[in-house]
Amino acid sequence: MQEPNANTSVYVNGVITDGASAMVPVFDHGFLYGEGVYETIRTYHHIPFLLDRHLKRLRASAAGIRLTISESDRDLARAIEATMRHASGQGEQYIRLLVTRGTGELNYDPAVCPEPTVVIIVRSHKENSPEVLNTGIAVVVSSIIRNHPDAINPLIKSNNLLNNALAMQEAIRAGAEEAIMLNYRGEIAECAQSNIFLVRGGSVRTPPLASGLLDGVTRNFIFEVACRADVTVQESVLDITDLKEADEIFITSTTREVLPVSKIGERAVGSGTPGPITRQLAAEFHRFIDELSRL
Repeated sequence: MQEPNANTSVYVNGVITDGASAMVPVFDHGFLYGEGVYETIRTYHHIPFLLDRHLKRLRASAAGIRLTISESDRDLARAIEATMRHASGQGEQYIRLLVTRGTGELNYDPAVCPEPTVVIIVRSHKENSPEVLNTGIAVVVSSIIRNHPDAINPLIKSNNLLNNALAMQEAIRAGAEEAIMLNYRGEIAECAQSNIFLVRGGSVRTPPLASGLLDGVTRNFIFEVACRADVTVQESVLDITDLKEADEIFITSTTREVLPVSKIGERAVGSGTPGPITRQLAAEFHRFIDELSRL
């Protein structure tokens, strides 16, 4: 397993160091209370992909916790570029951009934190292996219910990830690579680290935002990819029965792209191998990215 600090550069409020030297004060409210928001970004052809969409969502998440990001999008983009240059390695890069409430006294009053903390982590990106793309991954349906929207709005991409972490711990114990999370009504919401899509009868369905999920950047990009591939994708309330009846299932995220699911628990999905619609969308996904990179 790669060491956490290996080939890693970290930006903290304007200072860029290697991963081992980067520090955030213990009185930072991101550490103390999980008060912060973040985005995960990756590069294609050494350019941060869909950066404008990620920054837009970052600001929406920050507004959701009444956190003001003083840096402009241009400032953040320049800080990302500087951190990328500092990082070692020749391949594509993984970028994690975090903004916390900042450092302050031990209470919940935002006024005690005069300035937010901005952290950018850049390291080499690990691509999906050909084996995983050819065989798919195993997932489980987690017993951990997705946070109720009236408790923590799932549209806020928050640093407070305990809900997701508990679901992933359950998946890891079961030998699976992802956890499907249901909402309080028993509907499929999303996975612990990704959005989910089901294929049945040649059409693709994915849960609507009203089911309590993050408005995924890659999820939304798939709608554009599917349009190019002449594949119908629609939002639809889904439940456990839909999982059982699906011909294909795949998940999407910034780092995982379009990743087929071949097994839920002990049961195979469809034929137990990545299906034709999943393969078609995965191929079109990369064709579209290559075209965009040439613009």
